[in-house]
Order: sequence, then structure tokens, then C-alpha cells
Amino acid sequence: MTTPVESFADLGLSESLLKTLSEIGYETPSPIQAQCIPILLDGHDILGMAQTGTGKTAAFALPLMETIDIKVNKPQALILTPTRELAIQVAEALQSYAKNLPGFHVLPIYGGQSYTIQLKQLARGAHVIVGTPGRVMDHLERKTLNLDSLKTLVLDEADEMLRMGFIDDVEWILERTPEQHQTALFSATMPEQIRRVAQKYLVEPREIKIKAATATVAAIRQVYWQVSGMHKLDALTRILEVEEDFDAAIIFVRTKTATVELADKLSARGYAAAALNGDLNQQMRERVIDQLKSGALDIVIATDVAARGIDVPRVSHVVNYDIPYDTEAYVHRIGRTGRAGRNGNAILFVAPREIRMLRTIERATRQPIAPLTLPSRADVTNKRVASFKEKIAEVMNAEGLDFFSNIVAQICEEHNVGAEEVAAALAMMAQEGKPLQVAGEDPPPPRAFDRNERGNDRRPASFGDRAERKPRFERDGERSERPRFDDRGERPRREDRPPRPAPAGDMVRYRIDVGREHGVEVRDIVGAIANEAGIESRFIGRIGLYEESSTVELPAGMPHEAANALKRTRIRGVPINLRIDEGRPGGGFAPRGDGERKFRRKPGSDL
Repeated sequence: MTTPVESFADLGLSESLLKTLSEIGYETPSPIQAQCIPILLDGHDILGMAQTGTGKTAAFALPLMETIDIKVNKPQALILTPTRELAIQVAEALQSYAKNLPGFHVLPIYGGQSYTIQLKQLARGAHVIVGTPGRVMDHLERKTLNLDSLKTLVLDEADEMLRMGFIDDVEWILERTPEQHQTALFSATMPEQIRRVAQKYLVEPREIKIKAATATVAAIRQVYWQVSGMHKLDALTRILEVEEDFDAAIIFVRTKTATVELADKLSARGYAAAALNGDLNQQMRERVIDQLKSGALDIVIATDVAARGIDVPRVSHVVNYDIPYDTEAYVHRIGRTGRAGRNGNAILFVAPREIRMLRTIERATRQPIAPLTLPSRADVTNKRVASFKEKIAEVMNAEGLDFFSNIVAQICEEHNVGAEEVAAALAMMAQEGKPLQVAGEDPPPPRAFDRNERGNDRRPASFGDRAERKPRFERDGERSERPRFDDRGERPRREDRPPRPAPAGDMVRYRIDVGREHGVEVRDIVGAIANEAGIESRFIGRIGLYEESSTVELPAGMPHEAANALKRTRIRGVPINLRIDEGRPGGGFAPRGDGERKFRRKPGSDL
């Protein structure tokens, strides 16, 4: 049994990187970080089995940073990811780790982004490239990406790249990398094709297996608020005011500085709040926890490590003000509530770019996290008024009011007003800087996250006037008719046409120069188009797969940039040469027109 690593300082990282980790709130390495970082620092290849959310980005990125020579303005590391969202996420993480590394440059390259922008950035130089396989292949073919100085290659979520049909593209890239470099391959599962790639391209790799946390407290209510249209602090105070059964809360943030800043801001708004972070000595830490237990404090703002071991039964709420870096941290955080058999509440703030982590947390905890509607101004006002009335009722039932009753009577007589007017003036005075009526406007409701299977939070590709966009799906209640096929063509095989809901709106059929003889499957075509043109799979229409070519229907009015990207796209190493399908060679559907037989595939049908 391995001894848990308590500090990043125990892993052999440089002082400058340790300083950066401390500044951004990393205090204790996760299991995968503790195991992978020393191995990668020693120069070994790694074959890692780890789910998203276990902290693997830092596990390969931190040792990678140690190998970068800032003076050499050429790509020294290449990280391949299956989706543009993950590429951006990894690039952002690397940029944060380079906080104390002046001159460091990381460049994400992916389909759907302007070639002009990428070519300019590549010409300026970058130390690390993070990209999707198709776009990386394209730049290698154009000679606009040079890997001669490559030291490290990382394959992130290899099984997802296999599922999307990119594994042949990955091998094409691997064969064009320098012979001497370090390789790290990470995959949630290890199918035979991934194992084969590892055996072929990795040199005596060390195998690491990490299981994500999969358990949480069933008694805890879990909800999330989509960060949109309002400052997080304003949203936090609204939520805290209207939450039922609120007693005490621990609010989690990422950095020590944030604990102090948020505690000061909440205190200024009338909350009994204090910071709890690694800079506090043991005596001060114990004092804060004792105050939370006794009721002298209602809110503690903490970092993950500082909150470790807190057991305060009155903590009714845990707020993830900053989303955690991994699922284990989330499980530990929400475990601070629902103690001693009580019910607990866990609230998670999620920005649109963080939806991937939300979905990962749901999978890891095996529990759905429901969206939370932000309380309106009326909700907060009603809550404040109800609380005010309760306090007034308590005072009215107390003894010794005669003296104050005489004062009110005197005011009424002196100013010739009624007792109600005096009471209203006293109520206004009693607000104590916290108005009963909330001013301002309610923010517009956030646009719902798109819950597709890849955790993509991007909106669907738009090819026209947004105001006139049609519904995402049109499902006919009648049975679909089968299409006509040209006598000269070949009918697509049933297994090559999986059930796909028909997208709404006008569609244009295109032909591409890949087919069954190239080993292409429908999922390869869908994955390439989704990744390179930014068109979600649900907006890709009917696909006909033939021996030498295939047809695919895409939304009408596709931007030139997306079309040009697809023309240069390869599937399984073969240029697809996308163009509008004007004839029917090799088989295919009859062209749209007056003689077209209308049909639409229903979900679950084979057409």
C-alpha cells in the first residue's frame, strides 16, 4: 500500500512551479498526480487509466512544464485531445501553471477556428500545442507545424478519440514525431485498439490505474446555478437568503486570497463570515471552527485542504463557489454537510465552459445535479419581510413595552399623524443597512446547457437568422417512407445507417471521397464533421455509406470557413474532398426536387 503524498513539494517539482500551485490553490496532489508526476519527471512513458475529473490534466501538464525551454520558441510538447472544448480547457490549465514563467506560450488548434488566426499564431511560435487530431494533421501536411523539437507527446482521452473515429489520425501523427520523445497516453478504458497503439508507440511504459470517487451522501440535495447575467457574489447572497432550513454554510473557493476577499465582502453585507485557509495557524483555525460550532459564525469560506476534517453538525449548506478541479474534491467538499444523520444541501456554481466538469461529477457520484433557479427580487423581498414580521411579533409578545408605547403616542400627538405612519418610519429605520425591498432588475434567465453525451456546452451551429431558428428536432408521428435508390447505385447496408433524429430546417446533401473500402463507418464521418466544422451530431442529417464514397446532409447556408475546413479534412487518413452532391454515382438518394419522396427517419427506426 502506497503512502499518501501530502504535498506537491514531495514530488520533485521546481520551486517556481510550487509557488504557482500555491498561488492558484493547489495544496495536496490527487492520487493520479502523486503517481504520475514523479514517473514523468524521470523521463518514463506512461499508460494511464483514469476517468475525467481525477486531476489528470495537472498530472501530465506539471512535469511537462518542467521540460520547457523558454528560449526555444518552437513546439516542445504536443497534446492531442478528442474535442475542441477539451483542447481549450487543457490550454487554459497550462497557461495558469505558467503564471511565473514569463514568455511561455501555449496554442490550442482545432477545427472550426480560422486558419488565418492559427497560421499567424504558429508563425509567432509556441512552446506547447494542444489540438484535435484533424487540425494537427492538416498543419503537419501544410508544413505550418514543425515537431522537430518535440520532447513530450500526450494523448488525452484516447478511448474517446477511438470512439469518434480519430485513432487512425492519431497514429498518422505519431508516425511523424521525432523518434526520441516521451509519450503519455491516458484513457478511461483500455480497448484492444488503444492497447495496440500503446504497445506500438510507447517505450516500456509504466502503467497507472486510478478510480474516480463514485460515492456520496444520499441525504444531500445537490443543485447547480448556471453563472450568467449576475455577479456570483450577488447570486450567492440571494440564494443564501431564500434557502430553506439555512443554519450555517461552508463556501469553497480555489485560492487562499479568495477566502479572505469573499469573507470581507460577505461581512460587509451583514453576514457573520470568516476565512479558513492554509495561512492560519492551528490556534486560529480551531478558533474559527469553534465559532462556527457555537453560532458566532454562520459562514466559513475555505479552501479544500483547510476544510479537511471539519465536522460541524449545524453546517446545513455547502456552496462550491468555485467548481472543484476533480470529482474527489467535490465529494470531500459536500461531505461537510449532511452530518450526524441530518439532511444537507450542496450548491454548485457552474460557468458555461465548466459544464464538462459538471457532467463528470454527475457520472462519478452517480447522482443527477438539478439546475437551481436564481431567486427573483420578489422572492428575496418576501423572505426579508417574513423574517422582519417574525422579529416584530417576538418583540410584541415581550413585556416592558409601555415606555415605548408612550413615546409613539407622543410622536403621534406632536406631528398629528397616526400610529401606522410612526410604525412605518420605525420599520424603515430598523432595516439597518439591509433594505427589506430589493432594488434593481432581475437578470434574464440563462440559456439552458446542451446536455449531449460529450458534455459539450456549445450552442448548436447556426446557419441563418437566430430569430427564425426552427426547433431542434421534428419528429413525425407517421411511419417514414423508404427512399428511392438509383438503379445504378448500391443500397447502403442497414448496419451503416444507425437511427438518427432528423434535424430541422433545410439541408444540403454533400458527397465525400471515403467509403467502406477505406474502413470508414458512420461514426467516423459524424465525428470528423462535428470536430472540424463545429456542427453538433444532432444537426447532421442522413448519411449514405457506399464502397468508394459517401453522402452526408448538412444544414443549408454553411459558412465558407466551415466548408473549407471540411474540404481539407481527412477521415482515416483519406482526404474527404467535400462537395455538393450533384449526381448519383456510386449510389445515393434521389436529388431533392419536385419528384422527391418525402421521408424522415424516426428515432429508433433503421432509416
